Amino acid sequence: MDHQLIISALDAEIARLREVRAILVKDGVTIGVIGRKGAKKVAAKKPVKRVLSAEARARIATAQKKRWAKTKRAAKKAAFAPTAAAQ
Repeated sequence: MDHQLIISALDAEIARLREVRAILVKDGVTIGVIGRKGAKKVAAKKPVKRVLSAEARARIATAQKKRWAKTKRAAKKAAFAPTAAAQ
């Protein structure tokens, strides 16, 4: 691409952005840009803390203990199972 084409495209884009900015400023809209006075900051919402009931925690704990027992049994079984090479 020719350098003059690139420069003219950039100039056109800058002019378009200036027009948009002028419209926004005229309408009283402020853009939150760092370092600008009067910029509005949007407060982030605090995440809602999710609370489990004691019953739900107990069910989850029981299910997890069952999973641990299952993997422990499988590991124990694999350790004592005869391998194909040993036979």
